[in-house]
Formats: sequence, C-alpha cells, structure tokens
Amino acid sequence: MKKSITAGILSAIVWGAGQFYNRQYLKGIMFLIIQFIVFLNYQYFYNGLWGLITLGETPTRIEGGIAIHGDNSIILMVKGIICLLVLVIVLVLYVLNIRDAIKTGELRNKGEKLPSTIESFKQLWDKSFAYIMLIPAALFVLFLVVLPLIFGFCVAFTNYSAPDHLPPAKLVDWVGFENFKNIFRLPMWNQTFLGVLTWTVIWAVVSTTTCFFGGLLVAVLINSKRVKFKKFWRTIYILPWAMPGMISLLIFRNLFNGQFGPINRLLREYGLIQQNIPWLSDPTLAKVTIILVNLWLGFPYFMALMTSVMTSIDKELYEAARIDGANASDEFWKITLPLVLYSTAPLLIMSFAHNFNNFNVIYFLTEGNPINPAYKFAGHTDILITWIYKMTLNNKQFNMASVMSILIFLLIGSISAWNFLRTKSFKEEDMI
Repeated sequence: MKKSITAGILSAIVWGAGQFYNRQYLKGIMFLIIQFIVFLNYQYFYNGLWGLITLGETPTRIEGGIAIHGDNSIILMVKGIICLLVLVIVLVLYVLNIRDAIKTGELRNKGEKLPSTIESFKQLWDKSFAYIMLIPAALFVLFLVVLPLIFGFCVAFTNYSAPDHLPPAKLVDWVGFENFKNIFRLPMWNQTFLGVLTWTVIWAVVSTTTCFFGGLLVAVLINSKRVKFKKFWRTIYILPWAMPGMISLLIFRNLFNGQFGPINRLLREYGLIQQNIPWLSDPTLAKVTIILVNLWLGFPYFMALMTSVMTSIDKELYEAARIDGANASDEFWKITLPLVLYSTAPLLIMSFAHNFNNFNVIYFLTEGNPINPAYKFAGHTDILITWIYKMTLNNKQFNMASVMSILIFLLIGSISAWNFLRTKSFKEEDMI
C-alpha cells in the first residue's frame, strides 16, 4: 500500500497518526491535541445537538407557589446552532489533518525530502497568507452574521409565538412547513399577505421610478446651458438628502396632520378647502402622500449620481449627433438616457431592493396606518418589513415573521439576480 494512503487512513482514525507515520511528530502532536479537546467536550456537542433536535422536553411549572424553570427552547436552539457551526470548523480541521498526511505521504512515495514542521509552517504561511489573514474575519462573519441568519431561518419552522409557545414559560416545537402553508391557506394570513405584498410591490416600483426619473429630470434641467449658477441649484436640491431622513419624516408627519397640520390650516385660510384633507388617515391619500414625501427625500441622490454621469459623457458624441442633424430631444433619447441607464442600472436595481424594505418612510410617516380591519397585525400602508416589525415587537408572532423574512429574501433575491444578469454593465461585452 502506498505511504500516502496509509498516512491518510491513520489520520482518519486518529488525528495526527498519519503525521507520526510520516515522522512529523510536532505536527502530529498538534492534531492529536485538537482531537483530544474535541472528545473532552463531547458532552457539549451531545447536549447542543439534543437541544436543537428536541427544543427541550421539560416546561416551566409552578409547585407550591415557586416557579421551577424547565428548558428554554430558544436558548437550546441557539446553543444547538453554535454547536453545529463549531462542528463545521472541527470537520474542516479533520479534513485538513487527512489532507496534510496524504500530501506528505506522496512526497515519501516520490522519495523526496520531507520538510520539517517548521518548514511546513513557513510554506503554509507563504502560500496561504491571504487565507490565514481572512480567518479572523471569517469567524466573526460565521458567528455574528451567519448564526443570526440560521436562527431566523429555523424559527420559521417552529411554533414560536404568543401566547401558547413563548419561552421560558412554554416550550417551542418544530412544525415543519406548517407556517408556510398557513400563509397561503388560512384566510386571516392569506388576505393580509396578498394585500400587503401587492402594496409593497406597487410602492417599491413607483417610489423607485419616481425618484429615478425625478432625479434625472432635475439633473437634465440643471445641466442645461440655459441654467445659470449650477452649483447653487445643485446645493439647494441636495439638501433634502443631506438632512437626516427620520427628522424630515417626523416633520412631514406633523405637516400632513389631518386636524392640526399647517398644510390644512393654510389651505383653509386661503379658502381652497372647506374641510380638512385626511392626508394620512385616508388609505388612498396616505399612500399618495408617502410616495410624494419619498420623492422629495430620494430624488437628490439620483440627481447627484446622474449629474456626475452626464458630465463624464464625451462632448464629441453630442457634436457628432448635431452634425448628423440631431436636435436636443434626439440627443437626450439616443445619447444621454442610454448612457445614464447603462451606468446607473445596477444602482436602480439596488434602489428597488432598498425601497422594497424601506422601513423608515412607512413607519415614521404613518406607522402603517390607517388601520385595516381585514388585515391581521397590519394597516393599509404597511409594507412587508413593517408588518414583520409589528408581528415581532408588538404581537410576538416570531414564527410567521420569520416566514415572511424568508419569502422577502426569495422574492427580492430572485428579482435582483434576474435584473443584474440582464444589465449590460454586468456583462463582459461592449455596448452595442
């Protein structure tokens, strides 16, 4: 049998045994210590996997007026996920242990001189320096980003919700795809989901297109040869974007107050209206108001972006177009707009994804109101992200909120990926 195969089998059975076989004793001792630490903590891995599978078996109970705490299903789930991530790291080390033994065995098969442990570490440092430097960041991402994502994903397959399954008083159980079925099967969830999803899509499309073309219009006007003091106008129009959005939204919320708002009072004083306009209490008007306020907040970003793109367009293109008899309209539709879209299309897609989850504008302006009695935990102007917020913070429906988060991810991820793949600026080809 080849020495490489023998070394690999030995390391697969006992960590470091292949290294001992290859006479790399220090490296073998290191791998053996890792295996010893893993086996020393076998109880931790057993308890973690048990907690993740069962989510606890002993509920909290009251005996003689004293609360006897049982299992906390959510803590057990988190510990179980951490255990799984640690096991992934252990598995990677296990594979590296076998791989190192096999590679060193191959050198013995060829009759080459084996590097010492110190030389092996120097070679590893030279060849894998970038990966070694990335390990700390990867660990942070694993436990600070991946862990919460896995936890949120797992919650969608449980009955973690008030009032019957809320730890530590109650246990949580795995329910499989029951929550996903309920979204489309139960009327109380089905009607709310479809209604909120429809408004969310309309809101994302309209808010993105209005800000995009609003910014384009202002940029074209400012860059016109007839407009003087261009820096002054750019500074004025960038101010709405420079101000903190939350402050602007709270100000608009007071301005559009149906009873005491300055806008209604001003319109009544000038005799333009006889009764107050329900800007934020009428479902249709509230949605229109949200879109207009978002336009005021969002167009400066696209204006600044498109201004920079338009100033970078080669002037010779316009001169050649004029020689061919093109007018101002032809220059805009055939030169300016295609080049602007080419440069900003990825950002347009990102803006759509942002508006799809634009929590601030909806919540700080209307809080999802006015109330819709046909919806469950949602109002007329709620989008999916604010509905999720209400389900989690106000109503403790964590399982359904996790289901909605997964559906949002699938929807936005699919739309964004499809659009990015169709965007010319993301293709390895020249513009046609």
